[in-house]
Amino acid sequence: MFPELNNLLNTTPDRAEQGKLTLLCDAKTDGSFLVHHFLSFYLRANCKVCFVALIQSFSHYNIVGQKLGVSLTTARERGQLVLLEGLKSSVDVFFRAQEEPHPLQFLREANAETLQPLYEFVQEALKPVDSEEAMWRYPVLLVDDLSVLLSLGVGAVAVLDFVHYCRATVCWKLKGSMVALVHDTGDAEDEENDILLNGLSHQSHLILRAEGLVTGFCRDVHGQLTILWRRPLQPTAQREQSLTYQYKIQDKNVSFFARGMSPAVL
Repeated sequence: MFPELNNLLNTTPDRAEQGKLTLLCDAKTDGSFLVHHFLSFYLRANCKVCFVALIQSFSHYNIVGQKLGVSLTTARERGQLVLLEGLKSSVDVFFRAQEEPHPLQFLREANAETLQPLYEFVQEALKPVDSEEAMWRYPVLLVDDLSVLLSLGVGAVAVLDFVHYCRATVCWKLKGSMVALVHDTGDAEDEENDILLNGLSHQSHLILRAEGLVTGFCRDVHGQLTILWRRPLQPTAQREQSLTYQYKIQDKNVSFFARGMSPAVL
């Protein structure tokens, strides 16, 4: 995890909030560093994590995790981490018997209208077990990333339904948390992506949006991060608060600074 990002969010693994949906969004840049942050954050917080990894291989996440001080291999062996490796599992779908259930069952269907098998995988992975109650603090669902489901032919409404049922189970019933990454394509004609992004934005308690610089590539500033806190139960004036910082990604850390205040500029 990145200590500077924890400071901006005013949180630590010891006092992480429960019952929250955090939306990670990237536009014209790669926001995967946010996924790695929250994965290592919740593992360090001693939470039971279900990680739906649709973008990269397990070895990729494990290598980055080791740089951030956590071992995904150890966490999986301990039962703390349950991983659905999309790149590997997607091949298994086509070699299984038709009647055998699979979390990525929708890949076999021409027009996937439901992600129920994927939801059932999450539900089973985070189901409370008596022997584990004292081991893990609370369950967490992390998805990297939901936009891939749109690319695979799943409709935005079906993805939103999946998120709704996961929130009901993880955030409300089990008092856990959920984190999901979505790409902002910036394409006005991509209605499905807009529906998904807008729908998730209205449901989220915290939104982290990483964007590329308008001026283009810069060696010392890799992008800007907007943090939006949404508190629907607060008075109108206090419901939303946002802050924007620029950042630079390093080998084992990410540094944040106010716009125009990069050490390289000063």
